[in-house]
Amino acid sequence: MKKKIKILRIINRFNLGGPTYNVAYLSKYLDDRFETLLVGGAKDESEDTSTFITESLGLNPIIIDEMRREISPINDYKAYKKLKKIIQDYRPDIVHTHASKAGALGRLAAYHCGVRQIYHTFHGHVFHSYFGKLKTTFYKKIERYLAKRSTKLIAISNLQKKELSDEHDIAKSEKFHVVHLGFDLRRFSENTVFNRKDFRKKYNLKPSEVAIGIVGRLVPIKNHKFFIDAAEKVIQKTKKVVKFFIIGGGELEQELKTYVKAKNLDQKIT
Repeated sequence: MKKKIKILRIINRFNLGGPTYNVAYLSKYLDDRFETLLVGGAKDESEDTSTFITESLGLNPIIIDEMRREISPINDYKAYKKLKKIIQDYRPDIVHTHASKAGALGRLAAYHCGVRQIYHTFHGHVFHSYFGKLKTTFYKKIERYLAKRSTKLIAISNLQKKELSDEHDIAKSEKFHVVHLGFDLRRFSENTVFNRKDFRKKYNLKPSEVAIGIVGRLVPIKNHKFFIDAAEKVIQKTKKVVKFFIIGGGELEQELKTYVKAKNLDQKIT
């Protein structure tokens, strides 16, 4: 019997979002040539857990409590040591990391353990509109260092590949490969007429009223204030009755509610 290719897949944390679905589907549905061990960090207190995603697929990931979103030299070093121990015990043929924290600690651990195939998926990046110039430059240097120790870098779109290679010079274009994220979208195309009618009834929307929504975690990288500012301009410029909906949860919920109220938009934005 041919030996299976062992993949160690590492993600920042299992929060509710695209990356969690991506790693769960990859871990569950790769063909029989592969065996996967899934590892992730601890859930942030401001976020809902999404362990139901992995549980529904029969996956039991290893959770490293010290691998958290914020930078902590002590916790990050402990997480790095635990990842090295997992690599030494599991002896993967491939280490595949997802997102920034797991990408840094996981690739370093894999490189120092002599793993020959190291891949990293960028699910986003923080190289513009997130930190100041000094901090952004620091993170770029880290990513360039890690890129040299990666077999291949995976971007989730052609635009992201162009940004990472051409604009931010993380690595040469040839080192990137574009793999679009795959999701099961069937539930969003089922009962659409009923769901639309039910939503509009719940929020007392008249047939002539336009509804515009944004769905996502309420965190800085999503830039909901930009959505609110845009909503304000739309309301000022149109004669139509438009209602806006911000759908999601996260650390900025109260701050965004205050921002909406300060603009006197609380009757227009839910």
